[in-house]
This record gives sequence, structure tokens and C-alpha cells, in this order.
Amino acid sequence: MKKFLAGYVLFLFLTGCSSDSAQEAGGLTSPSAPTYTLIFVDKSQSVSTNKAYIDQKYRQAVTAIIDDNIKNKGDKLEVYFIHENTAKGRALTLTTRTEMEDISHANATDREAAQTAFDLSLQRERTTMRQQVLSKLAQQNTNTSNQQTDIWASLPVIAKAGESGATVRVYYLSDMVESMKGAGRRDFHTNPPKDNSQAELWAKADAGQLKRYTLGSPDITMILPFEPDASVKENNPAVTQYWQTLFSELGVSTVDEQ
Repeated sequence: MKKFLAGYVLFLFLTGCSSDSAQEAGGLTSPSAPTYTLIFVDKSQSVSTNKAYIDQKYRQAVTAIIDDNIKNKGDKLEVYFIHENTAKGRALTLTTRTEMEDISHANATDREAAQTAFDLSLQRERTTMRQQVLSKLAQQNTNTSNQQTDIWASLPVIAKAGESGATVRVYYLSDMVESMKGAGRRDFHTNPPKDNSQAELWAKADAGQLKRYTLGSPDITMILPFEPDASVKENNPAVTQYWQTLFSELGVSTVDEQ
């Protein structure tokens, strides 16, 4: 009798595991962590979306960013302006509200109908988000804050997003030319790195004072406003090397450039 009961308990356990596996195979898993998307839009004098190439590239980028990251309820998107006061430059905060209904006990027809309704609602939200972000992209900064570019100030914003527990993805729509006056700051307009070696040396030195920001493991993409045939003087590769090195020193493993 004891052997029978033991065998029966084991059977129930294995059946439960199989049921769990079947649910996972059917897509009925718990929702993954939400995505926290940060878009930093350069509003300094050195970047102008009035130019056709930049406007088209950034509009396409915004569409791709939203399509790639806005997929489930709770996904968040924030837009910050990069200028002299980037830390106070938050321009937009949006959170996805579309939610997939529970279809764990639905038949195939109802599942398809629920998926269609979800897709349509999500697409409407994406369209609204895209329009709002593009409106911020087109907004001109005629204030004196456009005289300097504080990209360093984006680091505490990224660190704060990481505290949410979400998957953090960061996009810079910028030439990445840090330009701040004062002791201990970089001004790449007046004194850019001469080559990759100097860029790496500066980045490692600057990382010492910036490691107080714990960035976690965000994915970072720098979307540069330069045409493919831009000169080295206009698109200095040592500047992006500086950022690649700095982010690496701060523990970021994924940094892309477009």
C-alpha cells in the first residue's frame, strides 16, 4: 500500500510538471519584465533636425525604437532633451496600457480574436506615442541652453531607470559632442580627442568620477546625425570611441553605433 501511495504521489508530481510545461509551450507564461526606453534627443546648436538627412534618419529611428520596445502593458518610454541642463530636460513620459486578456481557457477562435484585439490596441498606442515623440523631435531650442551639451548628465537618469527592475534600453539621437565649460569637464568643440588612444585615456580618467552612477546593464545605442560621406572633422571617430570606452568602464556591455 505504501509503495502504491508513493507511486501515486510521484505520478501527480510528474503530471503537474507536464501540465506546467504544456502551458509554457502554449505561450501562457508569466509576463516578462517591462521595457524602460530612454531617448535622449540632442537640442544643442550642433544638431539640427531641419536638415533632410537628419530628419529622415531620426524619424525612422523613432519608429523602429517604438516598434521594438513597446510590446506589453507597463512598457515605459521617456524622452529627455540634451542641452546645458539635461538633468532637467525630461520632455515626455509614456507608459503602455494595452493588456492581453487571459486566454488560458479559451478556444482557438477566441484566442485569435483576443490576439487581434490586442494587436490593434497596441498599434494605436504605438501610433500615438510615435506622434508625440516626433513632435518633441521637431521642437526647436532657441534658448541659451543650446550653447552647451551635457551628455554626462544622462548617466544618473539611466541609473535611476535601472532601479525599476525593467529591461533598460537607451538611445542617443546626438552627435555625442560633450561640450561643457568649467574645471573637470570636457568640451569636444574646442578640444576634441585627437585619436582613439587619447579618447580611451580621457574616458578612463573620467570614469573615475562617474562610477558613482550604477548603470546596471542597459543596452545603449548612439544614433549619429552624420551622412555616410561625412568628413573626419565633422564626424570624429575618436569622439564615439570616447563614449564606447566610458560606457564600458561603467560596466555597460552592449554599446552600438548607427
